[in-house]
Amino acid sequence: MNLIEQYGWNNNWEEKMTGSGTAGRVLLEHKNLYRVMTNEGELLCSLSGKFKFGNDREAYPAVGDWVVLDRMPGEEKGIIHEVLPRSSQFSRKMAGLTTEIQLIAVNVDFVFLVMSLNHDFNVRRLERYLLAAWDSGATPIVVLTKKDACEDLEYYMKEVEAIAFGVDIFAVSSVTGEGIDRLGSLLASHKTGALLGSSGVGKSSLINALSGVEVMTVNHIREDDSKGRHTTTHRELTLLPEGGLLIDTPGMREFQLWDTSDGVSASFQDIEDLALDCRFRDCQHGKEPGCAIQEAIDNGTLKQERYKSYVKLMRELAHIDRKSDAAAKKAETNKWKQVTKSQRNNYKKKI
Repeated sequence: MNLIEQYGWNNNWEEKMTGSGTAGRVLLEHKNLYRVMTNEGELLCSLSGKFKFGNDREAYPAVGDWVVLDRMPGEEKGIIHEVLPRSSQFSRKMAGLTTEIQLIAVNVDFVFLVMSLNHDFNVRRLERYLLAAWDSGATPIVVLTKKDACEDLEYYMKEVEAIAFGVDIFAVSSVTGEGIDRLGSLLASHKTGALLGSSGVGKSSLINALSGVEVMTVNHIREDDSKGRHTTTHRELTLLPEGGLLIDTPGMREFQLWDTSDGVSASFQDIEDLALDCRFRDCQHGKEPGCAIQEAIDNGTLKQERYKSYVKLMRELAHIDRKSDAAAKKAETNKWKQVTKSQRNNYKKKI
């Protein structure tokens, strides 16, 4: 087996190559420098000038990407000139007022949405993760950690089952090893998973448990609120002993949605199905007669908090759409201003 085949390379990726060069997978990114695993070993790579100035930030390599590069003669360095089309892409809006996208994980088969069975547990946050995960092209998996310290597992399982339709749920313990082997079996045959969750949920401990050795430093959490410091400060792709691959990601204090409209139907299927039963097609789900959603809230089959979360997320997505449209219009206007300015300068030179 070639070295890069251990990292998930197969005929499907081979067919995506359009030119010559060396194929490799990005293991780590740091300030536009990339550690890339190739059949010739690990190389430190940078972007070619043509690639850097011919693409927007979203097209830049991310951890998990397959790239095509030219090795520099006599050095363990390379120049990346192509990123192969991605099979999946999990992203969020960058923090702040910007409308730029931030890539979290690419080319993963499974998105492991990790929450611990303590104060960190938050179904509203999980709804956000699920919304983006369904839209990423990867399969979402809910992983509930610290099972050994949980006294009421049934309660947490019911809370997750009520919102994660058709999603597998794993309750595991990195201390006792319970559920670890079953979770690891998903990554057989060189499959790739990404661990996503807030700080202190046990992502680093999970990688250590799956690896059988300590490959990630673990920080302790505060007992009063179950919160921890960021152990992982960057994204990194790790090869597990059994052949699977995992991308660990920094804990996310907030998760702002990007363009996840396609994931709404999968994440909120219960609410969208109820809306179809409303008496009026343009029902606003307020005080209209025959509103199936309000009836479900009244009889307890739909939680008020879940419906409020749905409304909030839909408003957030609509706001993102408006800002994106405005940004696109501004960029288009600026482009034509530059064209006009250039044409005027050329005309002045001629006369």
